[in-house]
Amino acid sequence: MTLDEKLAQLYGLWAGASADGAEVAPHQHDMDSPPTLDELLPYGIGQLTRPFGTVPVDPALGALSLARTQERVVAAGRFGIPAMAHDECLAGFAAWGATTYPVPLSWGASFDPDLVREMAGAIGRDMRSVGLHQGLAPVLDVVRDARWGRVEETIGEDPYLVGTVATAYVQGLESAGIVATLKHFAGYSASRGGRNLAPVSMGARERADVILPPFEMAVRESGVRSVMHAYTDTDGVPSAADEELLTGLLRDAWGFQGTVVADYFGIAFLKTLHHVAADWGDAATTALTAGVDVELPTAKTFRAPLRDAVRSGRLPEEVVDRALRRVLTQKAQLGLLDPGWSAVPSALAGADTADPRAGERLRGTVTLDSAAHRAISRRLAERSVILLRNDGTLPLAAPARIALIGPQGDTPTAVLGCYSFPVHVGSQHPGAPAGIELTTLREALAAEFPGAEIVAVPGTGIDSPDAEGITAAVRAARGADAVVVALGDRAGLFGRGTSGEGCDAESLELPGIQCQLLDALLDALRPTGTPVVVTLVSGRPYALGRAAREAGAVVQAFFPGQEGAPAVAGVLSGRINPSGRLPVSVPRLGGAQPSTYLAAPLGRASEVSSIDPTPDFPFGHGLTYTSFVWSELETTGAVTGTDGSLALSLTVRNTGDRQGDEVVQLYLHDPVASVVQPVQRLIGYVRVALEPGERVRIGVSVPADLASFTGRAGHRIVEPGELELRFAASSADVRLAATVALTGPVRRVDHTRELHARFTVVRDSPADGAEVW
Repeated sequence: MTLDEKLAQLYGLWAGASADGAEVAPHQHDMDSPPTLDELLPYGIGQLTRPFGTVPVDPALGALSLARTQERVVAAGRFGIPAMAHDECLAGFAAWGATTYPVPLSWGASFDPDLVREMAGAIGRDMRSVGLHQGLAPVLDVVRDARWGRVEETIGEDPYLVGTVATAYVQGLESAGIVATLKHFAGYSASRGGRNLAPVSMGARERADVILPPFEMAVRESGVRSVMHAYTDTDGVPSAADEELLTGLLRDAWGFQGTVVADYFGIAFLKTLHHVAADWGDAATTALTAGVDVELPTAKTFRAPLRDAVRSGRLPEEVVDRALRRVLTQKAQLGLLDPGWSAVPSALAGADTADPRAGERLRGTVTLDSAAHRAISRRLAERSVILLRNDGTLPLAAPARIALIGPQGDTPTAVLGCYSFPVHVGSQHPGAPAGIELTTLREALAAEFPGAEIVAVPGTGIDSPDAEGITAAVRAARGADAVVVALGDRAGLFGRGTSGEGCDAESLELPGIQCQLLDALLDALRPTGTPVVVTLVSGRPYALGRAAREAGAVVQAFFPGQEGAPAVAGVLSGRINPSGRLPVSVPRLGGAQPSTYLAAPLGRASEVSSIDPTPDFPFGHGLTYTSFVWSELETTGAVTGTDGSLALSLTVRNTGDRQGDEVVQLYLHDPVASVVQPVQRLIGYVRVALEPGERVRIGVSVPADLASFTGRAGHRIVEPGELELRFAASSADVRLAATVALTGPVRRVDHTRELHARFTVVRDSPADGAEVW
């Protein structure tokens, strides 16, 4: 291959996107009149960017257009190498008419990796059916400051929860033949002040023990084939230029064999934002040398600037060959280099793509929103709704008149996250239909309570300063048997929403004057005793003020997708027994950040500070409509070596009158360590469904490796000493605890260490057998 042909495999083409930044990102103008398809065809094309996620297009026509483009790419190049086609898939396949699923924060709230794996498989099959090869998901960033706008894209504030759920997502996507992409590697979520793309200033230990473990787990266990570098710099080194991270750790230490792709425009940012590159060629050589293999979304630095750098001797051509080998290996794995490869995807099987009337015949023939996929979205939405507070108000007992107050009550898109197609792309095309059926909370309540009169009054907007509607809202509430207050976020991009990429928050108080509306309702209804149920549909946790203690009930849903409104309404009626658990802490104060439960003793409330960062609702918290009793904790192996394992068991029984799911969480507390540790951290969990009166015996084997941390010398070690293993319903609700001990020498461990506690669940009936996690 010539140098131009080699380089062509290392960049993408974003057809249909303008250079003015109107559709997607403020820095989209950095494309700077990118090359056209005709200009690139003689040398080939490595990637086709967002063929479905750029403008609304009928799925069949999108698949036809992609197939025709691929046929041109194959016919024009000397080697006939097809392009890889990628798209977004964070809350479902980001295509017009595709099923939208709950956002990743809801995946975390479900504590159900198996269901997330099933969802990802469904997403991947849809993507594969229309000719795509790669999905830009999941996000493995660990929440450090919930003011960051992209919290909705994360799985939570705990590395173990993030790692297990993200790994399951990757397994599902890869099982469908789609290359999953871990992002953002690494530290993006730790930006200062929760500001998007701000500098990251954290120590090597925080990076090693909090930020990196989810990526390490996914690389080891998921079969992932791509990683995307982060935009940010950590201690002055941009991720795209960090050879120690992208090559030394990811490849040399962890053994990753796939491709590293650039976050959009990230290589150019080395010059324009980070100022560590003098020109485009310098940016290209720096990134390629560090370990970035593919420039996305289009050719900016890896085309002419990189070619000139090689020809001038600034960069050895062997570095280009290294990236090329990785890209072509991946294409070979996907079958793109096989003899007889066809550009026609399975969704268009038998279609004649050369027929000029093919589009007319195919329009409307491809379905990306099947009943089966909506059912998965519904199940995940139902399992991720969290009941934060309940004084007995819920379930609602057939109220004759419901006042639905708040800006989320009658908004179809209220349930959608920033990376769902109707918000991410459709919002820029207001004349286009949504492509999917969206149920509002008002409609869902009407279906759930068919005999009730529903009166909907917004009271205020999501982020509006206008308080004029509060009077009408209070009036409507006073005449109701039950009041449902619908508050939360509007997803959007770069300031167009209150949650989403580039929509960072100054504080964690509810946007606009929603708290003022809520307080007015609480004041007005206190004398009447009318129950007030607060429902939050949002992309991050918010401080609720008085409502956290005075509302009859509080229900949280993190952008639960197109089936989300019926899921919330089902919890209010009692049709659904809530089983979600908080993947992030809900703060008591809007400005007391960070509020992550992974705090050292000095990060908690103390007598020497006037600020108490204790959350109103802690990580892992969630109530149900039944009750569980935990008992009979036994430790059969309370002492083991630093290379051994510990064995414990307990009984959990449903003592209520209805079926319910309990999430048993296992935390490790290290009372004395050679470096400061979090007071406790999650090392395992299991979700158990129990019928009324049913009990299970849960056994768990805990490898000593799970007590490892980064020591003073920068190595991961297991130290001897006492530990406390806590079985808990949340990080603040420990039900049973055992003191155990590790003996022997300090032991150094690496990426081959054990990552999981192993749970075994044995039910009452021996015929049921054992379920093993």
